[in-house]
Amino acid sequence: MKTRSYEYHESVLLAEIVERLAPAPGKVMVDGTLGGGGHTAAFLAEGARVIGLDQDPEALTFAGQRLTEFGDRFTAVHSSFTKVGEVLDGLGIANIDGALLDLGVSSRQLDAPERGFSFMREGPLDMRMDPTNLISAADLVNTMAGEQLEKIFRNYGEEPSARKIAARLVRDRLVTPFRTTLQLAQAVESVVPRHGRTHPATRVFQALRIAVNRELEALTNGLEQFSQRLAPGGRLAVITFHSLEDRIVKVFFKERTTAFIDRPEWPEARPNPLHIFKAITGKPVVASDAEQRANPRSRSAKLRVVERLPYVQR
Repeated sequence: MKTRSYEYHESVLLAEIVERLAPAPGKVMVDGTLGGGGHTAAFLAEGARVIGLDQDPEALTFAGQRLTEFGDRFTAVHSSFTKVGEVLDGLGIANIDGALLDLGVSSRQLDAPERGFSFMREGPLDMRMDPTNLISAADLVNTMAGEQLEKIFRNYGEEPSARKIAARLVRDRLVTPFRTTLQLAQAVESVVPRHGRTHPATRVFQALRIAVNRELEALTNGLEQFSQRLAPGGRLAVITFHSLEDRIVKVFFKERTTAFIDRPEWPEARPNPLHIFKAITGKPVVASDAEQRANPRSRSAKLRVVERLPYVQR
């Protein structure tokens, strides 16, 4: 597959990730969101073996070409991170020593008009991270009931004008179905006028992308999958870029790093059966001022890391 000229973003929080996951010879790690391979390259440079997963065939091609020097210590697999268990079973790997999920959409996907992620360029209304998936953003916009679209915009985009926007799209599509990114962006802007630097369609596009790729369901499933495959002492790192993702990760980690749980009706606290991790990061790690200036994408990044306990308390 021929890769396009658009570039992948700089790897966010690279030094912080390497420090906390501590890749080294003999360790097996999974990069569940391979992208351009920046984080994976750093893991490989430290001597680890890395399995890189990505839904986007173009990312796999790009990273594969970039990382050829590392030979069989790098394995690229076309897969969602929600299937990491199947991937590891297929490779004959029981447990891993570290894993990373760098969530969200890549700059390369945003910059490629034909992928349909951005309202800044004309392109098909697509938004599929995996092009082999059947449902695109255009399918949702043109077929869902207004109440369903409103729910998506409100729940996944936190859009205050969700009802008005949904009603406008349902009315407009009766005349001309939505096919392109700018067509949708202009329809949203006709309902929510532009104020300041943020485009009115930002939340709607985020919501549709999350819905098309089922990102929040995938995140919950993936966290559970990785938790099951971490060896004792293995670490899981997750970088989030918006509050919906971060809330899921924060709650998931808190539930599994709390040793005891208590209720008013209990005579005393009881061991938490979900307690399998210890927290490596208390508050989330954020990018330094210097990184934020050099890489604007890092401004909203939050890193959380946990470590698998050597035992499970019962």
